Amino acid sequence: MAIKVKIRKQRVADAKRFYEILNNPNFKYFHICPKDVEAEKDFLRQNTKKRKNNIEYNYAILFNGKLVGGCGIKINQHRTFIGEIGYFLDEKYWGKGITTKAVKILEKIGFEELDLKRIEIIMDPRNIASEKVAIKCAYKKEGTMKKAIKDGDKFSNAYLYAKVKEVS
Repeated sequence: MAIKVKIRKQRVADAKRFYEILNNPNFKYFHICPKDVEAEKDFLRQNTKKRKNNIEYNYAILFNGKLVGGCGIKINQHRTFIGEIGYFLDEKYWGKGITTKAVKILEKIGFEELDLKRIEIIMDPRNIASEKVAIKCAYKKEGTMKKAIKDGDKFSNAYLYAKVKEVS
């Protein structure tokens, strides 16, 4: 049976579900944790403005019609031809290929609709699952970025994976 993965624009009504997913204590390598549902709603209310200003394009990940995670593309504001993909998934759905499918859909949006020339995925080196997603989606490891992730007052290294749009 093929898994059915779709993405759609995030909605304010998604706040409670995102809050539940993001506050999972097993999310060791994803450093965004809304303090409450209202904070998540505030974040989601900014999405329309972020799209309009070409800053960020955020989506909900749906698996067989159920909201199971989120993903998005942040546009580099100094090099607007570069985007950075990020994603998170409910732990109950880890290891099923859902994030890989979502990233492929997101990448298509990035290259075809947003006309990006380069897409990056930056991750904590300990996040093996995230690295597997990047590799399965044919991103190439470009190196280790020193002190590129900030979590509170701490800085840690990150892997940089990237893919460039092939010009025909």
